[in-house]
Amino acid sequence: MLKSVELAKILRSNGCKVTPQRLAVYDALAKTKEHPTAEAVYKKIKPIYPTMSFATVYKSVEILNKLKVIQVLNTGEDSFRYDADISEHSHIQCTVCGRVDDIRPLQVAQLQQEVANDTNYEVESQQLYFYGICPHCQKKH
Repeated sequence: MLKSVELAKILRSNGCKVTPQRLAVYDALAKTKEHPTAEAVYKKIKPIYPTMSFATVYKSVEILNKLKVIQVLNTGEDSFRYDADISEHSHIQCTVCGRVDDIRPLQVAQLQQEVANDTNYEVESQQLYFYGICPHCQKKH
């Protein structure tokens, strides 16, 4: 994860303003493994920045994603989730409670090669999602 000074440098070098709110959005993402939605990030930092709008959070995650310092997860829900861990890794989502967890890096080189062979694309990256029932929800049932 980036330190505030490193993030500020990336923002400035790309012509973006460095605001306390943008730094707070990134910090909220960097300090959690929960893969929150923009709304969850907003609720978390709103007490610190009471005049901040939801639009500010949404614009911040868009900018941070464009600068490739966070990644956007589309797990098929009504809203996207965000992850400050930009290393190549997959995710698993609980089909009961919606929780999203990281999966250690998988060996996908063979799969990427198969996809490239089948489509004639040059594969640059991938996002793999797995779905199941988390241990907590398994205990409840």
